[in-house]
Amino acid sequence: MPLLLAGTTVGAKHMRTACLWLILACATSRSSAQEALEGDAAAAIRTLEHEWVEGQSSNDNRALDLIFDNALVYVEYGKLITKGEYLSRVRAAEPTPSQIVMEGITVRTFGGTAIAVGTYHEKSGSGSKTHLKRWRFVDTWVYKQGRWMLVAAAAAPSSSK
Repeated sequence: MPLLLAGTTVGAKHMRTACLWLILACATSRSSAQEALEGDAAAAIRTLEHEWVEGQSSNDNRALDLIFDNALVYVEYGKLITKGEYLSRVRAAEPTPSQIVMEGITVRTFGGTAIAVGTYHEKSGSGSKTHLKRWRFVDTWVYKQGRWMLVAAAAAPSSSK
């Protein structure tokens, strides 16, 4: 009988160890899966940020309409601009290909919400009277109806450093 108890005790220790390894493996794989999803979301947001620049540079309101949520709020120079106002401004502007260049973008995800923070520079004017202005932005994206939509954005001029 003591051998049976000893065998049972050893078996229970092995069983607990196996359970701990199983829990650890599940937690690790869940963490890895979560990191992969966040990485995919960040890549998608960066792509959309570049599509926004391309759409604006080429006055492509159709592309911008797909990126912007209908309830978009955009803050620029302290003024609140709606989606309709933004698209009207883009429609009226002269096309300016390659005038906006994205710099670094950091994306953090929080479930179905992503925050993109970055900088870009914008060249305006022509000939010898060109001006280069750097901007810092914070954009809020929400995953809805199977895609990422821009719901809020703010941009402000930044120092050259």
